[in-house]
Amino acid sequence: MTTMPRAADASRIARPSRFFRQGAAPPAWLVVALACAGQFLVVLDVSVVNVALPSMRADLGMSASGLQWVVNAYAIAFAGFMLLGGRAGDLYGRKRMFLVGLALFTLASLCGGLAQDGWQLLLARAVQGLGAAVLAPSTLTIVTSAVPEGAARARAIATWTAVGAGGGAAGGLVGGVLVDTLSWRWVLLINVPVGAVVLLSSLRWLPESRAGDGRRLDLPGAVLVTAGLGVLAYGISQTEAEGWTAAATLTPLAAGLALVALFLLVEARTAAPLMPLGLFRARAVSSANAGMFLCGSAMFCMWFFMTLYTQNVLGYTPLEAGLALVPSSLAVLIGSKSAPRFMPVLGARNVAVLGTLIAAVGFGWQSLMTARGDYLTDIMFPGILMMLGAGLTATPLAALATSGAAAGEAGLVSGLVNTSRTMGGSLGLAVMSTLAAARTARAAGSGGITPEALTDGYALAFRTGAGVLLGGVVLMVVWLPWRNAAVPAVAGVGTDAAVAAEGVENTAATTFEK
Repeated sequence: MTTMPRAADASRIARPSRFFRQGAAPPAWLVVALACAGQFLVVLDVSVVNVALPSMRADLGMSASGLQWVVNAYAIAFAGFMLLGGRAGDLYGRKRMFLVGLALFTLASLCGGLAQDGWQLLLARAVQGLGAAVLAPSTLTIVTSAVPEGAARARAIATWTAVGAGGGAAGGLVGGVLVDTLSWRWVLLINVPVGAVVLLSSLRWLPESRAGDGRRLDLPGAVLVTAGLGVLAYGISQTEAEGWTAAATLTPLAAGLALVALFLLVEARTAAPLMPLGLFRARAVSSANAGMFLCGSAMFCMWFFMTLYTQNVLGYTPLEAGLALVPSSLAVLIGSKSAPRFMPVLGARNVAVLGTLIAAVGFGWQSLMTARGDYLTDIMFPGILMMLGAGLTATPLAALATSGAAAGEAGLVSGLVNTSRTMGGSLGLAVMSTLAAARTARAAGSGGITPEALTDGYALAFRTGAGVLLGGVVLMVVWLPWRNAAVPAVAGVGTDAAVAAEGVENTAATTFEK
């Protein structure tokens, strides 16, 4: 019986005539549009740089192994500070953190677009990731706070989900157009005018909200886990040139492991930990996070190597490369939207296993690539299988993880799933890039790098990815709980659990776009 007054309130808020009244609440549609614009920028920037990687390397003189850091610098900072960003929004205000994150993201985009050296670009990408980590967690909360519960909120959340998914899917195409018509710099510079408009509009129109309880931020935890992952990834990348037993490799590997161990010690002792270790006592939480870590370590690399293969080996232009990967982008959307339909019938565990198997078949098929590859058999069909599997896998894993958490912790657990996937992807990309570069160097010998040598390296990365995914299948069969996880409902998104649930489908559609 309370639906009618809420609907009336929503229509009153969104009435255009009140838009210009002094002191009036901003219309709900404008608040939703601004939050979605911030989400779109963050997700777009994950995938838009992929097709620009060869151009960045040629212009700035970056090494093949160093090119991974254009992706990893963003991903590691994003993963390491994402939970901290969400907590900061609760304590200090979602609007404030949205503005701080967007300003940092926009400024870093400008610096990255103007970079004259590789290290400048990588530093800018890391700061971009930090800005995204502060900005992104506030976007959904702003949406749900602006619209009353019921059908209107469900439509608003669906819009937020679609915008995020669309940003990931459109990244390759947008990047290809910008690189082909302007230069690689514009995949970053385009964020500046868009970010400035959203920033100024948000400053004027976004309402403030917070849910702080006085607990302090776990800044040491965020710094330790981010530094530990970065140093570990650097140590892995050193193995290509130095080998596994050299001091230049062992020192950063040992330092990275020490930082991660120190992070776990801090989390066990602090009163308000970034990652409460007690959550992992629940089988559903620990197993789903481990599964997401393994799957992310393989699937995260797909876009990176497919982009290099299409441009460096097959000679595609950036625009052609972006267009070539559109079917794969659509496949991850189809998989993520189909998973909730299969979960009540097959069970979340079985859908996750099925999706991982499909992705492993795609990776194995892709590893048969040749230097004169055909589009249908060497790009499109294996790409569709890889990303269809990614979409089918991520949704049930996130649902299983949140089903194993208490209602007040589901939002945190959903964030942990995303963090596990990104952390796995960052370390996986470091390993795969090192393996690919070493195989390419051996295949080339003294005759110089050839398309055939590059193809050998990329193929090894996909074979390794297939093996990792098969290991993930074994882990899921043995460890994931047998009971079904409930498919999240859209209505009533006021609690942490429901907010987390709404991000479950979006997880697959956006994060695997990296």
